[in-house]
Amino acid sequence: MQERTKFLLIVLVVLVFLCCAVIFYAGGLWAVYRYLGAREKLTPIPVAVTPKPGGVLRLAGSEPVTLDPALVEDVYSAEYITKIFSGLVTLDESLEVVPDLAERWEVSKDGTVYTFYLRENARFHNGKPVTAEDVKYSLERACDPATGSHTAGMYLDDIKGVKEKLAGEKPEIEGVEVLDKYTIRITIDAPKAYFLAKLTYPVAFVVDKENVESGPDWTSQPNGTGPFILESYDTKKGITLKAFDNFYAGRPLIDRIEFIFPEGSPFVMYQTGELDVVSVGVANIEQVLDPKNPLNKELLKVPSLDLMYVAFNVEKEPFNDPDVRRAFACATDRKAIVKALFKGMVNEAKGILPPGMPGYNEKVEGLVCKTSQAVEFLEKSSYGGAEGLPPITLSVSGSSELAEALVRMYKDRLGVEVEIEQMPWDLFLQEVNRHNLQMFILGWSADYPDPHNFLDIHFHSQSVGNNTGYSNPEVDKLLEEARVEKDHDKRMELYQKAEELILKDAPWVPLFHGIDYILVKPYVRGLVLLPTGTYYFNKTYIAK
Repeated sequence: MQERTKFLLIVLVVLVFLCCAVIFYAGGLWAVYRYLGAREKLTPIPVAVTPKPGGVLRLAGSEPVTLDPALVEDVYSAEYITKIFSGLVTLDESLEVVPDLAERWEVSKDGTVYTFYLRENARFHNGKPVTAEDVKYSLERACDPATGSHTAGMYLDDIKGVKEKLAGEKPEIEGVEVLDKYTIRITIDAPKAYFLAKLTYPVAFVVDKENVESGPDWTSQPNGTGPFILESYDTKKGITLKAFDNFYAGRPLIDRIEFIFPEGSPFVMYQTGELDVVSVGVANIEQVLDPKNPLNKELLKVPSLDLMYVAFNVEKEPFNDPDVRRAFACATDRKAIVKALFKGMVNEAKGILPPGMPGYNEKVEGLVCKTSQAVEFLEKSSYGGAEGLPPITLSVSGSSELAEALVRMYKDRLGVEVEIEQMPWDLFLQEVNRHNLQMFILGWSADYPDPHNFLDIHFHSQSVGNNTGYSNPEVDKLLEEARVEKDHDKRMELYQKAEELILKDAPWVPLFHGIDYILVKPYVRGLVLLPTGTYYFNKTYIAK
């Protein structure tokens, strides 16, 4: 009896222990389940996807003005050219200057001599090696007056002998020397911190002499050196690029990029699965910004290093009078444009340099005035008021909504009637370059992250890129000092002083800095939209 009782007690203890263990274990599982569930909701754990070659990326495209690197001036053309061609150096996804066709370079102690060593595995699309002679030919072709490049004088003018070559005075560029098959030396006129960055612009890209000299339509089948080959170009349907198998950095992961010229709404095409990437405009911004909308999860927002502005030709009446320009500047309500016309999609521009650009001054003052002062400026001008002004035309390319808003402001606040002239994009650019337009709306997107790209190129009196005829000796002096200043902080101070003076002279009225809103399908990975306005496809792949 006693042994049996002892046995029963032992069994009971064991059963109680087992029950407790089961309860504890079950509770532990539930706690773990709840923890992991909450963690997944708060910070979803991404599923690792190994990038695999293949697939097609589809985007909305625009017809380029040109596919010739020496002639490109607009971001639409640059989108294709930067994929088909390469230069000695390029900008990476962080906008840092990195090697491209040149695997490395050396700079002399005085900062004026650059020796580039080309990659021996760099190839043209037809398999031909890229040599130093190809680089020399490309630079000299870009600077040949017969080529008609508007950008060679802006981006290559630091090289010794370029100005003489552009003027047709010399057959070769003095500062470009071939040392051997894969080594080229470039000498510039003074040490300049931004020189390498300027070489990332397409005008410095390498082209194949045989290809170029094959005929005037050579760009229909360009023999480039970039990561993609031009496979097809239909002026009505679009442009298709295919991966270059022998690209020095390795074949791109995506097989093809299709830039489709849309007949209807690109936004609708994205919704129906016809496009993988699309820009979002004002008409659809509220929809995609709604957190409850599924598209919100596919939205990418990228602040741009750009500026939209109104420009006055100071060589033409009435904008030869700075007070007339100041009157129009004071009458321009940027806040209203940002809020009413663009629904807050852009940032009001108080200065010329965009946020994120070295030298950006958030406390910039410029022309400080109220809209009520606009008439005062006009009345004290040499024209004596609105009645004394000659006819004024505001030229634009594309949509005129912004132009119409500005025209209403000038009518309401100045009593000035302004006519709107709409022009095709390519003709518009030509007329701007020829200084034929009285007043125009245009945008500028950074080609490289340095104030020189905005201030020196557009406002130095001798710059080829100065399309308003603006001239201020004090501004010229500051810009020239900044070119050779070695101390970074002092350089930025010089640019900020120049910016203040330019704003007070008002050859431009800064309107806003852009923000790119794009929708990207979840299966598109590694796509980067650069603040300069072009796509970076080096790491892009399709994860389907």
